[in-house]
Amino acid sequence: MIINSPAIVIQSIRYGEADLIVSLFTKTDGLRSYMQRGVLKSKKGKIRSSFFQPLMLLEIEASHKNKGTLERIKDARVLTHFNTLHTDFVKSTLVFFISDILKSSIQEEEANTDLFEYLQTTILWLDSNQKIGNFHITFLIKLTQFLGFFPDVSHIDYACFNMQEGVFQPADTNIYCVQGEHVSKFKEFLGTTFEDSMDIILSKNVRSEILTMLLVYFELHLHGFKKPKSLSVLREIFN
Repeated sequence: MIINSPAIVIQSIRYGEADLIVSLFTKTDGLRSYMQRGVLKSKKGKIRSSFFQPLMLLEIEASHKNKGTLERIKDARVLTHFNTLHTDFVKSTLVFFISDILKSSIQEEEANTDLFEYLQTTILWLDSNQKIGNFHITFLIKLTQFLGFFPDVSHIDYACFNMQEGVFQPADTNIYCVQGEHVSKFKEFLGTTFEDSMDIILSKNVRSEILTMLLVYFELHLHGFKKPKSLSVLREIFN
């Protein structure tokens, strides 16, 4: 079956001397993996290795056999040429962090248009904005909406956040209940826009504690989720 779809590059892995195995989140067919033969040595081909940097936005024509094997991209073009995403050091660190998060979070080989549009909008926002100190916090929180475990805010006035149940409650009931300044600040992010969330003032320690809490929250609600390899670099930059 031939498909035509916008796609987001999640990761690419070198295979042999000249080939790439590429994971793309497509708008029409969800997460798919492709073998691109010879792309690392080809200088004249339409499809270039530079297309497959993390979070690149592409338009692809691909052949899908839907047999659980690697598919094949027949043609591709870059939808958006970024201005800062892969050249600004802080943003490129965020790109690798987001890519790592998505590798562990997206598994479905089926369309999820709302998630695709959220990711596309978010990537474009990051490329075009400079005030991004809280970006990774907001990104993770909003991502939970599309993955099915956004916190229940019915009792948001309660001091304790039960990460296992995703609810706020008056007191601890298990080892995954947390409270403190980082939980109070975490509440400020719930329901805000990206723009407004960048104005939330966080100390280095509180920002770090919120991030740690969110990663545990993801581990509790996503089977097979792993802490991103880029986490240590991200902490260095934002701390």
